[in-house]
Amino acid sequence: MRFLTAWERSHFYIPPRTTVLRRIGILAVAALATACLTGAPPATADEGPEQIPNGTFDTTTDPWWHTANLNFELSDGRLCSDVPAGTTNPWDAIIGVNDIPLVKDETYAFSFFATANPGKVARAYVQLPTDPYTQYVSAAPELSVSGNTYSYTFTSPVDLPNAQVVFQLGGSATAWRFCVDNVSLKGGAPPDVYTPDTGPRVRVNQVAYLPKGPKNATLVTDATEALPWQLKNSAGTVVAQGTTTPRGVDASSGQNVHSIDFGSYAKAGTGYTLTADGETSRPFDIKPDAYADLKLDALKFYYTQRSGIAIDDALRPGYGRPAGHVGVAPNQGDTNVPCQPGVCDYSLDVSGGWYDAGDHGKYVVNGGISVAQLMSEFERTKNAATAKPIGSLNIPESGDAVPDVLDEARWEQEFLLKMQRSDGMVHHKIHDQNWTGLPLLPHQDAQKRELHPVSTAATLNLAATAAQAARIFAPYDAAFAAKNLAAAKKAWAAAKANPNVLASPSDGTGGGTYDDADVSDEFYWAAAELYITTGDKEYKDFVLASPHHTADLWSKSGAFDWGHVAALGRLDLATVPNDLPGRDQVRQSVVDGAERYLGIVKDHPYGLPFDPGDYFWGSNSAILNNTVVLGAAYDITGTVKYRDAAIEAIDYLLGRNALNQSYVTGYGEVASKNEHSRWYAHQLDTSLPNPPHGTLAGGANSGLQDPVAQAKLKGCKPQFCYIDDINSYATNEEAINWNSALSWVSAFIADQGDGTVKAPAACKVTYTTHGTWPTGFTTQITLKNTGTKAIDGWSLKWSFLGGQKVANSWSADFSQQAATVTAANEAWNKIIKPGQSVTFGFNGQGAPGANPTPDLFTLNGAACA
Repeated sequence: MRFLTAWERSHFYIPPRTTVLRRIGILAVAALATACLTGAPPATADEGPEQIPNGTFDTTTDPWWHTANLNFELSDGRLCSDVPAGTTNPWDAIIGVNDIPLVKDETYAFSFFATANPGKVARAYVQLPTDPYTQYVSAAPELSVSGNTYSYTFTSPVDLPNAQVVFQLGGSATAWRFCVDNVSLKGGAPPDVYTPDTGPRVRVNQVAYLPKGPKNATLVTDATEALPWQLKNSAGTVVAQGTTTPRGVDASSGQNVHSIDFGSYAKAGTGYTLTADGETSRPFDIKPDAYADLKLDALKFYYTQRSGIAIDDALRPGYGRPAGHVGVAPNQGDTNVPCQPGVCDYSLDVSGGWYDAGDHGKYVVNGGISVAQLMSEFERTKNAATAKPIGSLNIPESGDAVPDVLDEARWEQEFLLKMQRSDGMVHHKIHDQNWTGLPLLPHQDAQKRELHPVSTAATLNLAATAAQAARIFAPYDAAFAAKNLAAAKKAWAAAKANPNVLASPSDGTGGGTYDDADVSDEFYWAAAELYITTGDKEYKDFVLASPHHTADLWSKSGAFDWGHVAALGRLDLATVPNDLPGRDQVRQSVVDGAERYLGIVKDHPYGLPFDPGDYFWGSNSAILNNTVVLGAAYDITGTVKYRDAAIEAIDYLLGRNALNQSYVTGYGEVASKNEHSRWYAHQLDTSLPNPPHGTLAGGANSGLQDPVAQAKLKGCKPQFCYIDDINSYATNEEAINWNSALSWVSAFIADQGDGTVKAPAACKVTYTTHGTWPTGFTTQITLKNTGTKAIDGWSLKWSFLGGQKVANSWSADFSQQAATVTAANEAWNKIIKPGQSVTFGFNGQGAPGANPTPDLFTLNGAACA
């Protein structure tokens, strides 16, 4: 499994500006201590000499320098400067000093006294003075009128004779005055030792458990024998008790742990706690609607990731911003983007879509898996017995005839279509010519935008998602569906003609490479989606001949990700109606995968379906994607053990983990909030927000590819390889494909209600299509009562694959909403006695593509057995 390299994610660049004496990088690449607001820098017996020339400003400002829009003034022994109004970026106004020597592996204390009138956030950096402007200290102190002393420690990773200390002061609409004094940098400081605050040793899902679902917790303890535990309600009354199960040392955390199972307690309430071994957990709820908000928030994330549209603050209070990359100065926009030099001689309008992560890039292969999972989440509402409608996302399109989840998916799918050139091949990505810094809102990005070469992987991603969109959008917008189907077929043909056009692993300046040396899985995924949608023999034959069709896809580390997409095809072949020969074996293979993940959940003392040894980039997404397999197996079989394992799996993400914190913003008493992002950058600029509620952090990553993680987490056990710092992009990135997995799983859990397993209806449906012709078909349906009681009034519901419609009918009262059809009894056939049947039918209006028998029929709201 491959994720982005340190080089791809860490090389940030700031373009030349005529007013800047030194180009300043923004990415922090070293560990920082928390700022001390009072007191002097730490001192030791071996404190080194002062490295800052004239940090006290007693008589002169030399050798300090400033950008042309600032001035220097000595006032009360401090260096002061009036910062003009109307600067856009922090680096638009800078004060600095050069030629500061640093010694590799030496730990330094960096401190200064500063004031701001009125109060402002400034930025203080110790850094390399030339490209790539590597920063060894990156701080964003909140300055006050009265002033404070700010202190930081860092260990230099290099020998450097000419480091630079700078204060970035721009980015304010109003003028203000900055003063600084006692700037100091001395070696010999004690190393900064990072110790995470893990809170109480009883680790729980800090959000909620379903009343009739599984309820498990993990106790960290030195004890090797079972210990008593107590469950207390919000009043402190003990409502359940038992004994723990010792589990030994957990390899993923290095902790000796016990498990606590309190699933037998089912009373709904808020503010519960668990107590064991003298420790009391953080509070949690037991309630049936626990995941209704997360189901929506995980999807609402995408609106604020949109490119090419102003984000309406009325729809997302606190997140409103101008449209990004629409060509309004200084932004160069995405409406007429040229290729990289030497790649092509044309430009394309590739506006719209979602920004991939916390940067300004848009990548087809990551957008592909993301939009596919959103469409699959919707498609599940047609084909799974427990699925519920997704509801309003409060987006600009809300209130139209299309479900909001599809309106949101369309925003990305239209961008993917724009990335296709006339011969059917698809450009791999579009992003800035060079890396941009943090923070930087999309509309303030002045970098040149470039199309990168086409790739077979990107082309097949479009083939897959466009084929999926063709069937899903058919009932709502036939023209858009047809456009997608044409694009999918064109992309498939282009990929077959150009099967080895691979993205370059060295094309990582300004954006991630997303290179993939094996695209056979993309071919399988695309063929699967095209077959499901069209039923055509070419795609069926390709699917059946592909080695991925019978391969074991269920790695314990992760079933799928953007670079390993065969499982996306397998899952849809198993859960979306189709006539593939041997489909029962396809469905069984998904169940077999779920069995593997079920075993991992049972064996893991933290209850997650993920056990790769070392964790990797985006581990939280991998955990969720494995959970998708569990959910799919439940949808296929109705076997509750798979559902319960999926419900338990989310506990890890919401607090039942070694760090005792939730990885989803806004959910849990202690949750991630400083995800790596250029516009959710509150940690660097308090005028900017933290990520919106429902945003998933990437999670623990043993690779430690960013220097913040390298400095603070060295030697970490896998679960501890995470830090909630905006500059730890390797552990704390937010991304569209992280949230697409969260969205699918949170919807699955929300759809389980209070956890009650609804008994299937006592019925059997025989659905027979007797004839088809180019524009229509005839279907007869027999509904049999297989129970012991008479059915007194019936309403049978199912969904078509795509744009088919009931034209005329007999022996039942038909109605249709989009692809979903309801056939209700007439007065004369209202009662169906045990063992008896009713028969009715309809003539249907055909739609382009396949017309398989539906997988799911529900009678009066319950699935037929």
